[in-house]
Amino acid sequence: MGDSKEVKTPLHEVAHDGVNGWPVLGLVIVVGLGGIAVLVRGIAEPSTVQVTLGALAFAAAAIVANGLTAVAPNEARVLQLLGRYVGTIRADGLRWVNPLTNRRKVSTRIRNHETGVTKVNDADGNPIEIAAVVVWQVADTAQAVFGVDDFVAFVAMQSEAAVRHIANSYPYDAHGTDQLSIRDNADEITEKLSAEIAARVAPAGVRVIESRITHLAYAQEIAQAMLRRQQANAVVAARQRIVEGAVGMVELALNRLAAHDVVSLDEERKAAMVSNLLVVLCGDRDTQPVVNTGTLYQ
Repeated sequence: MGDSKEVKTPLHEVAHDGVNGWPVLGLVIVVGLGGIAVLVRGIAEPSTVQVTLGALAFAAAAIVANGLTAVAPNEARVLQLLGRYVGTIRADGLRWVNPLTNRRKVSTRIRNHETGVTKVNDADGNPIEIAAVVVWQVADTAQAVFGVDDFVAFVAMQSEAAVRHIANSYPYDAHGTDQLSIRDNADEITEKLSAEIAARVAPAGVRVIESRITHLAYAQEIAQAMLRRQQANAVVAARQRIVEGAVGMVELALNRLAAHDVVSLDEERKAAMVSNLLVVLCGDRDTQPVVNTGTLYQ
């Protein structure tokens, strides 16, 4: 039988309210000033008992005062007593906790992280430049402190890894197909990017609020070629639309002429008329018509 490995469950945040610090602060001031007064009186008399009591009172007040902790809004204090996690204070104001606890400050404010412009290959192998911004917030302070070494650096690294993976998984442009592309399906891609970043940073107790692609372009070495390709596709699409419209107009003209019996055309003349109309309607430049002043067949 092989050795079984113990799987440790992740450490999650535990609420710790502490004690209202204002009464404790008042007690510390009273005991501290009283200890100083007794100490001074003991030195003046002199009295060893008074000196000892005054010193003990002042030392006790100093030790108790060390437990006073000021917590700002949107800030938490992670408490650790002799290496063991005991809870997190999220209530703002003056609180008092065990003076022996180590109190680590963790900001729970909403933060932005913008990845640098990264050159990667898309799903078609084309080099592209991409960057994104991630809006995130610490949701579990215990995981943020004890789950990873540095949760800020962890979020930055995992965000860049997710951006690279998304860029590698989808093409920059769909080129007329029905597949998802980074340029044409921005909303769907950003949803997938947010979901992947959230899954990657979950061990750090971080919640991803939103992610957006802020920069997307072909790499410089292929930018001109891809620009010409896009222009060619645009020209082809425009020509296709023009031809479809011209055919419809020609069909309408022939039907109207036949319906109103304006002129009777044989198949050869119809073909000539269709050819002339298509040249006029589909040409890039203005046509110079030749007016026929003779018969229809001259």
